[in-house]
Amino acid sequence: MHILLACDKFKGTLTSAHVAAELAPPLSAAGHTVSSVPIADGGDGTVAAALAAGFAKRTATVAGPLGRPVEATWAQSGRTAIVELAEASGIALVSPTRDTALNAGTHGTGEVIAAALEAGCTKIVLAVGGSSSTDGGAGMLVALGARFLNDSGQPVPTGGLGLLEVAQVDLTGLDHRVRDAEVVLASDVDNPLLGENGAAAVYGPQKGASATEVALLDRALTHLRDRFAEAAGADRETIGRIALAPGVGAAGGTGFGALAGLGAGVRPGADYIMELVGFEDAFSSAELVVTGEGRFDLQTLSGKGPGAVIDRGRAAGVPVWVVCGAAEIGAEDAPGVTGIVELRSLAPDETCMTRPAAVVRQAGERLAELLRA
Repeated sequence: MHILLACDKFKGTLTSAHVAAELAPPLSAAGHTVSSVPIADGGDGTVAAALAAGFAKRTATVAGPLGRPVEATWAQSGRTAIVELAEASGIALVSPTRDTALNAGTHGTGEVIAAALEAGCTKIVLAVGGSSSTDGGAGMLVALGARFLNDSGQPVPTGGLGLLEVAQVDLTGLDHRVRDAEVVLASDVDNPLLGENGAAAVYGPQKGASATEVALLDRALTHLRDRFAEAAGADRETIGRIALAPGVGAAGGTGFGALAGLGAGVRPGADYIMELVGFEDAFSSAELVVTGEGRFDLQTLSGKGPGAVIDRGRAAGVPVWVVCGAAEIGAEDAPGVTGIVELRSLAPDETCMTRPAAVVRQAGERLAELLRA
């Protein structure tokens, strides 16, 4: 039987490619033909999936969330670049503190985009997720030539708190190459910019914001929206619509900055990344598919990479098995799923975290046994 491995990362332990590398040997030893394609949903891990799919690795030394230099990896195929916000501006690079919540920025992400433009890329796929900031993408835009000025005509401080000082948004200096490029926001969330489901309210606490600071950041993003609307003049209603669009609240409002400042389009992250890495070609000859991620739950079925794989299998009548660290739902709750193999049923949680590769190999052995039954 031809088995396709199409797994997302196991967050904090293994990349999608590493998961496939451990699952494949026991399935091959059982007589199956095994192939793999990495998947991602537009969040952290997207660049790793692209590299595993054959994109070339590129690196750039850029400003981290709080200004300290970091080395960010991005992926290139021809004139297409995949830029992952988490590489330059991710929460994994800093601690979730009050300082992070109020002052972290996305300047480094803009620097990575600039590096991609310098390399000749004319299509920029911005994968957002795992961010540390709530700056509405302002830092990213500054790195590309925009200016956010206070009443005295001086640049405002980096980060969400600095947005409260913005008196003028000036996009006239944006790099002409990014104006001419196709920019795509690959997002796995549908949050708007503002309000109880917005960037600050939903994701601010993960970055170290208290309830008071969440309210402050939401006010800062509202202020940013209004200054963008003023800069847009006759198109100010367009800015209002952008702020309400699903997905613009991603990565602390970076989605808003990408749409309002760079004219980006939005694509569902999982479907779009699967398209870029050639999932359909790999899937076309599969007789069974194995997908999975660290935690399998109802959210997995709504916009996540494994959920998209399950949908494809269900539509084509191809059985889909799930390998995951922990399952919060059963196969009966997930139409299209034939069965589930949980790592925590094979080893203690501590072992799953400290020796994940070995336990995933056990999961492959267990799956091979179940397929023989």
